[in-house]
Amino acid sequence: MTTNDNSPAWPDRKPTALLVLADGTVLEGFGLGAEGSAVGEVCFNTAMTGYEEILTDPSYAGQLITFTFPHIGNVGANDEDIETVNMAATTGARGAILRASITEPSNYRASRHLDNWLSARGIIGLAGIDTRALTALIRQKGMPNAVIAHSKSGTFDLAALKKEAAAWPGLEGMDLVPMVTSAQRFDWDETDWHWGKGFGRQDKPEFHVVAIDYGIKRNILRLLAGEGCKVTVVTAKTPAEDILAMKPDGIFLSNGPGDPAATGEYAVPVIRKIIDSGVPTFGICLGHQMLGLAVGGKTVKMHQGHHGANHPVMDLTTGKVEITSMNHGFAVDKTTLPSSVEQTHYSLFDNSNCGIALKDKPVFSVQYHPEASPGPRDSHYLFTRFADLMRAKKRA
Repeated sequence: MTTNDNSPAWPDRKPTALLVLADGTVLEGFGLGAEGSAVGEVCFNTAMTGYEEILTDPSYAGQLITFTFPHIGNVGANDEDIETVNMAATTGARGAILRASITEPSNYRASRHLDNWLSARGIIGLAGIDTRALTALIRQKGMPNAVIAHSKSGTFDLAALKKEAAAWPGLEGMDLVPMVTSAQRFDWDETDWHWGKGFGRQDKPEFHVVAIDYGIKRNILRLLAGEGCKVTVVTAKTPAEDILAMKPDGIFLSNGPGDPAATGEYAVPVIRKIIDSGVPTFGICLGHQMLGLAVGGKTVKMHQGHHGANHPVMDLTTGKVEITSMNHGFAVDKTTLPSSVEQTHYSLFDNSNCGIALKDKPVFSVQYHPEASPGPRDSHYLFTRFADLMRAKKRA
């Protein structure tokens, strides 16, 4: 189609972003956010909301996130929905892959356009590709390694990008926790957000909880504080002796990125001492996986992982099904768990393990993210369960 002056009515746009897979496949799109390139593992997330929380979840370090929901960025970005605690650390997700270009924000809480926010966070974005086809590829072949690149000029060294994608070793064997853990110990008293009120403060704590930061999310800390906890956050490599010297009522093992077996090289010995101490302990995500390793189980790399806010999980302790928020590419192999450990939760998508508890110790963990952000709040009861264990221990 042309106009009267013979110029094209719909001129072709020059691609300004590429996704280059390790097998040499090249997907062209239009760049968003930061310019440059980043290498990582491509996963897909099925959540319909909460993209800012997803993009600031430290558990996504080393990954490029494909959003299956086509319209991302509609409500803009703000400073309240950030989940990263350590803002000086490397950003969680390395790239964002979208179907449609970002529209102007249309929410009263928005403080900036998502494109500008991505640039400020150093996250490379790409829009305009068939995300359904990419998702189907991941489901068929597993999560590929890839390079995402953005250049406003549309000029790329394709050969170099292909070489970089093919050479990246992948997440297996990678300890990414040092990239996201806090630099020093700190206290936390902020509670969760309420409409018209914002965030609250915990000024009358009943418990003292030490949270080991493997890449912890803010809403986990808020829900712990909301259950009556004074929370002391310590770095990932804090010795067990230093943790127990604070005489905590409970210990929390946080979420985080990378291969649990790699991080477990230094974390598992600490967790074993914590278990032996008898202090009530609660783990989430990476914390759950490393607890599984600490009791003698093994972890495995998943084919496509679980990423989204709509994952059904069976709670064997109550017989109820809860819809959960998930973000993990490794899982505890339930067949390797010893008889001293019981499985408490499992995925109704693929029957993979989603929770364990020790039969002789006040210790439990779940694979998913009960704090949500984003996601449903079906699993908030787990924080109350943790508080009940601490309360019972204090009364004993």
